[in-house]
This record gives sequence, C-alpha cells and structure tokens, in this order.
Amino acid sequence: MVNFKQVAVCAAASMTTVSGAALAEAGTLKCEPGETYIMNVMVSSHPYWVPVYQGFKQAAEAFGCETVFSGTPDYDITKQIASFEQDMVKAPAGILLHPMQSDPFIEPINRAIDNGTEIVTFAADSPNSKRSGYITSDNMAEAKFAAEEFVKELGESFEFAVLENPGQSNHDLRVTAFLSYMEEHYPEAKLVGRQATNQDSNAAYRATASIIQANPDLKALWIPEAGSAEGAVAAKLEAQSDVMVMHADITPTTLEHIKAGNIHAALNPNQGMQGFMGFMGVFLAAKSEVFDPFNDYKVSGYNPVQIPFVDNGFAVITQENADSFDLNAYMAGRDPS
Repeated sequence: MVNFKQVAVCAAASMTTVSGAALAEAGTLKCEPGETYIMNVMVSSHPYWVPVYQGFKQAAEAFGCETVFSGTPDYDITKQIASFEQDMVKAPAGILLHPMQSDPFIEPINRAIDNGTEIVTFAADSPNSKRSGYITSDNMAEAKFAAEEFVKELGESFEFAVLENPGQSNHDLRVTAFLSYMEEHYPEAKLVGRQATNQDSNAAYRATASIIQANPDLKALWIPEAGSAEGAVAAKLEAQSDVMVMHADITPTTLEHIKAGNIHAALNPNQGMQGFMGFMGVFLAAKSEVFDPFNDYKVSGYNPVQIPFVDNGFAVITQENADSFDLNAYMAGRDPS
C-alpha cells in the first residue's frame, strides 16, 4: 500500500531542497561585494545607539553585507535630513532610520525608495511615508508598566508629574499613553506637573526642581527618555526629595543612579534585537524578489515585504539586574565602528 502522507512529505522536502539550492546558487540571500546598509540617527554620540548598531552589524555580517553608522551629532531635524541626503549619495541598498520627527522625513524617505534604496524605521517612525517596516518596543506597554509600578509602590492616590519631548513619536506615545492610562484606571492620582525638557538634562534639572518646590507632596515622576532623567535625578537629590523616578531608555549615568537606588527603574528597549531585526527588515525589503506573496503587489507597485510593526521587547532595569546593562562591559573586545 502506498503511504501518500509519506510521499507528500518527501515531495515537499525535495521541493524545499531544490528551492533552497536555487536561492543559494542565485545568491539572493547574501550581499553582493560592496553592498552596503546604513543606520542613520540623530544625536549620534548618544550611548543608546551603540548596542543597536552592534545588533545591526552582527546581522549584516551573517549575510556578508557592509554597514555604516551615520547621522548627526545634533538634535536638529534639518541636520539629520541633510545627513540622510548625504547617505543617499552613496546609493546604499537600504537604510535603517531613526527619524527625529515623522512628517519632515516623508518626502526624503519616499524619494530614497523611489531611487532604489529601501527604508525601515526604528524606535521612532514616519508612518505616512513609504517605509516598508517599523521596529520598536511597545511604547504603550512601557507606559502601562510604569503606571502599574507606581501604583504598586504608592497606592492609587498620589501626586505625579511627567517630563516630555514633544515631536518624537515614541517619546510622545510614552507620555500620552501613560497619562491616558492613569486617567482611565487611577483617577484619584493627580497630575501636578508636565514640562517639555526635550532630552536636555539641564532643562530637566530646572523643570524638576520647580515641580518639586511647587508640589512638596510629589511622589512619582515618569520620563520618556534617559537624558532628561539625568537632570531630574540631580534635582531630586539636591531637594532631598523621595519622589519615585522611572524613565525609558538607559545611559551609563542613569544606570549608576539605579544601582545607587536614586532611580527606581528604567524601561529599556531591547537594543540589540532592535538593531538585529532592523537589519533583517531592510535587508529582506532589498531582497524582495525572493518573495511572491498572495496579494496585489505586482499591480499596485509596492514592495511585497511590508512589516508594519515588530516589537523588539523591553527590559526592566533595577538594582538587581543593573550589571547586565553595563555598556563598557558589553563593548569590551568589540569593534565599535
């Protein structure tokens, strides 16, 4: 008796082998000599980018691709767009982009894609552009976790404040989602301060000092990024306040404050996975000829590799696990370039 199930499995295995061999022979899932992928950011000296680029580079090396780290040292949308334009002169196969602001990057992204360079965004997005993917942590989940952690430690009725960085999509969402969640679930908690500090530690120091002075019963402070947290914790210590500080992201300075107990916790996106999955997104978009999905991409004219959202996850950094996030230890023996 013929075992049709076994025949089908063998046939499928044979087809897979032939297909895999054909792809390997064609070289469609490896880079051509000199094929380059760029990671472009703003505030390029910020330590946040270091593990992201390591993940990006490690993934690229696995496929024989070359990488370049690019961007601007300034917190300036005009300068970042100029750096992006300079990257385009090099005709890279793809760019993993952290757009400082979403709308100003729509036209540059669309033009890059029309000229043959694939674009994937990470950590912040330009959703109305033609970018083919977006890699980030779940900012709403981060905000919910922060709210519930405050409530667990402080109860349902307390005074709180937020610092913010208007205009950067992920930072905006971390704040607005936090405020909405608190209002919906814990209406007895009271927002007593909301200041834009724009990742400036000096501005955050002044804002936090002012909020603490005006609100002596302040118990909680949520911050969407680490630069402002550096200034905020300095103001907290100077005022000898017991305000509970939590922030997103991590820097070596805030890590030391976590170890010392001055910051309760940081919610840090999984940076290595962000870079790794970011490369995979832009690489597969550039190699989309290997994929023939069951949809209308051929007549619609868009890249079939569309990744609307990949959650790279986030870690909660506390005194107990802070040593695992020592950037110097992570980079020991690694090539930073």
